[in-house]
Amino acid sequence: MKDLNKVLLGLLTGFLLPTNVLAESVAQSLDLSGHWVGYLCIGLFTVAYIFVVLEEVLELRKSKPMMLAAALIWVAIALVYRDQGLSSLAKVAIRHYVLDYGELLLFLIVSIAYINAMEERRVFDSLRAWLVNQGLSYRQLFWVTGFLAFFISSVSNNMTTAMLMCAVVMAVGKDNPKFVGVSCVNTVVAANAGGAFCPFGDITTLMVWQKGIIEFWAFFKLFVPSVVNFLIPAAIMHFAIPKTQPAPIHATVITRRGAKRIVVLFLLTVLTAVGFQNSLQMPAAVGMMAGLTYLQLFGYFLHITHRDEPELGLDPMSGEEATDTADEDSLRFDVFHHLARMEWDTLLFFYGVVLCVGGMNFLGYLHHLSGFLYGELGATPANILLGVISALIDNIPVMFAILAMHPEMSEGQWLLVTLTAGVGGSLLSVGSGAGVALMGQAKGVYTFMTHLKWAPVIALGYLGSIAAHFLINAVLF
Repeated sequence: MKDLNKVLLGLLTGFLLPTNVLAESVAQSLDLSGHWVGYLCIGLFTVAYIFVVLEEVLELRKSKPMMLAAALIWVAIALVYRDQGLSSLAKVAIRHYVLDYGELLLFLIVSIAYINAMEERRVFDSLRAWLVNQGLSYRQLFWVTGFLAFFISSVSNNMTTAMLMCAVVMAVGKDNPKFVGVSCVNTVVAANAGGAFCPFGDITTLMVWQKGIIEFWAFFKLFVPSVVNFLIPAAIMHFAIPKTQPAPIHATVITRRGAKRIVVLFLLTVLTAVGFQNSLQMPAAVGMMAGLTYLQLFGYFLHITHRDEPELGLDPMSGEEATDTADEDSLRFDVFHHLARMEWDTLLFFYGVVLCVGGMNFLGYLHHLSGFLYGELGATPANILLGVISALIDNIPVMFAILAMHPEMSEGQWLLVTLTAGVGGSLLSVGSGAGVALMGQAKGVYTFMTHLKWAPVIALGYLGSIAAHFLINAVLF
């Protein structure tokens, strides 16, 4: 027990170290960018990322190679620093990166728990059924799903939002593959654009906000550029959508008890997190964890007042009557059940990315990269280029690398890289989680080549959003 207490005390004191301690640690760190250990770590990270790219082919979850690479990189670093008698420097650095990840993990756990709770209470099924019942034309549905994807993704993750809209598109346009393919492209662009102007919309914006680089309300200065990013390609793709009316479909979904109140509690949780960060100068993750108690207490209320609920309805996909045969226990609301349904593979992949990129920073590579990007190229070309790179490499490691480099930039430039990292993934179908998810959901209809066909007009939207940012937010540069 004493040993356990010592371990816990050591972890606690390490996590409480201020950020300037890390800065001193990195400043005193060895430059191993030309050392064989540095080359080894670069090789480990590269091999791990190749496995991530080949995830669908190998059927190997992306978190496994990335977590292994993270462990091996820091083992290599620890061995070198131990031999030099500098183990404490490496220990301070890795604890800081674990703390960074821990804050984001707690934040995301609460956010995903609420999204899963709303899904279980059939909030999204109800929205999907409502859209199907409206009798919209193909072109009307194209725009409605696009705008909904844009706004919903500002508070939800882009993957969940895109899959929800794709289900609507596939239900209504099942007899028109061309409509489904183009609408999926539009949905991916809209979902990525919507996540760029709100701290809750994407992990990259969340990281920038939690680092305290940009204030919460300052992100909304990207609203118009984000709209431009969505509207330019959508306006061009509009003419590829048939003018005809799809066959009518009737769908009915009965939301479960407490659905609307959970939506309200989620909004209250968002306000709590903002209040903690802005007013109390406390980590937003602490406010989100407070918000999780709202859901827990409401779950207890639903539990003690539980009654059997009608589960009859018409499935929005098939239009046929369906009965939920789940037993009574499965219909009871359980917060921890939703926590178990987290996208743990994605969250653990994120852990691996944070430690791998942190290792690259500690080895000295990001210092040299920062000198090239922000010294030789300049902030504007570098930030635009990084957005393009995020179409090939996940935007999470790109943004974390930028935060680790922490170049001296104006607020306008920080908003620019937040915008480009968020919407740059729309250039390719594999550039964002939304695109990858829809390739699986609409397999054979929405493909890499389907998206690539529209890459030029998506690039116009990318450049248009950058131009809009410089025009509207010129005083921030």
